[in-house]
Amino acid sequence: MNTNRPLDLNKSVYELCTAYPELKGIMAELGFTQITKKGMLSTIGRMMTIPKGAAMQHIDLEKILQTLKENGFAVSGLGEEEAPAEVNAAEPGEEAGDEEDDDQGVEERRALLKSYIKRLSDGEDLETVRKEFVANFSDVKASEIAMAEQELLASGVPLQDVQRLCDVHSALFHGTTQAEKIAAAEAAVAAEMKEDQPKLLKRQDGGDLKFNELAKISGHPLQIFDLENKAIEKQITQLKGALSAGSHILETLNKIREVAIHYAKKGDLIYPILKGRYGFSGPSDVMWSVDDEIRDELRDLAGEAARDEKAVQSVPWRVRLSKAIGRAEEMIYKENNILFPLCAKSFSEEEWRQIASDMRDYENCLIGDVPVWEEAESAEPETENADEVTFGSGHLRVDQLEAMLNTIPMELTFIDDEDYNRYFNDGKGPKLFKRPLMALDRKVYTCHPPKIEPMVRMIISSFKDGSKDEVAVWNQRGGEPVYIRYLAVRDRKGQYVGTLECVEEMGFAQKHFCEDKD
Repeated sequence: MNTNRPLDLNKSVYELCTAYPELKGIMAELGFTQITKKGMLSTIGRMMTIPKGAAMQHIDLEKILQTLKENGFAVSGLGEEEAPAEVNAAEPGEEAGDEEDDDQGVEERRALLKSYIKRLSDGEDLETVRKEFVANFSDVKASEIAMAEQELLASGVPLQDVQRLCDVHSALFHGTTQAEKIAAAEAAVAAEMKEDQPKLLKRQDGGDLKFNELAKISGHPLQIFDLENKAIEKQITQLKGALSAGSHILETLNKIREVAIHYAKKGDLIYPILKGRYGFSGPSDVMWSVDDEIRDELRDLAGEAARDEKAVQSVPWRVRLSKAIGRAEEMIYKENNILFPLCAKSFSEEEWRQIASDMRDYENCLIGDVPVWEEAESAEPETENADEVTFGSGHLRVDQLEAMLNTIPMELTFIDDEDYNRYFNDGKGPKLFKRPLMALDRKVYTCHPPKIEPMVRMIISSFKDGSKDEVAVWNQRGGEPVYIRYLAVRDRKGQYVGTLECVEEMGFAQKHFCEDKD
């Protein structure tokens, strides 16, 4: 056996196992059992590093390092935050106890954040809590917000109460105008930049700087999100102007409704990764729900205005609109100061490449075309192939099978018996429901907003216990009727092996049967 073989932990599991095929067996013995499943290495393995996998699977990193060493690998690329305690020793002149003090301080701050939520849920005035927040906090990190949200949700605090934590956080930059908030936020970032580099790198957060760095890369997903947010802010300003002038209100309102595209990309590509891979359920559950509420309120307001032109002049309608666009402004702030820095710090380059690849299926929100991020070109997944697949009633080449599934005039999704997304067909034309490749090999529940997740769980549970074999839903998408069927997939013995979702646009049938006959 060769010894001292270089193994860079910054590389993906796929890259390492390609270079050293025997590593796959070693990792399986260490507890990475998913690596042996077909397709896992060429999909999730492309986006996962060993340290991140160890954290997700709760496998002792020190044990992994020792095993790799025993198998002749010379490990490099272990970041300071990932290193075992004995490896991550205190630097010269730095007291080891300082880190414990920092941890204790974080816990105290997190407890204080949680206490604000309890006081608000008990009915205390929001402005009173805001003032106390500003008095006690000079800054608050995205990771602290995320952890506080998670703990509150886990303890049974209702989602709508946890959403108030974001409102309290907004009080940090508490200028009366949006310009003052932005100026204060920029001043805080500038102050952080003055800190010496070693201390900056050791901070719990730091994602704000990483976010700024990635947002400058042409075509990077964070650049697109950032440009969209700037365009949303501009459109909000135009809507406020239309309200003041009393003209073109509905036209401008319908334009701002494109924010739904921006929210859809977050819901499909960002929130599920934060929750499913990195355990940050707070931002995904809380912000996802707020996104839906803003989108639905803008839709309802536009509908009322379209039905009654006088609605735009009524005080209740204008108050509702003012509140909705205020929440949209607040969401931009939350994304720039909580969500995107957290993603920038957490996501790997492979994950960003895959997100960029999936974003091609979405329209841009209020901006024109943007350059393609060249790095994303290498994110195309490889397909494992075989000469032929044999069934009880015939046999097909793999290319024939794939072409046949893609030709079926409906969108198909297969979820296995462990509730993981395993397959999407890829028919031609735009999709009624986006199916990003990032969602493959991920729990189906992480792909749905919080208000939909209970229904999905109920359907799959009824298939598993045998009480149902099919659930059908009629819906509307873009003014066209859509037929959605969830089917229990069972083997020849009647055992549940998964769920098949079939989505079919039915406008063609409606036109056929409803057209006038001579």
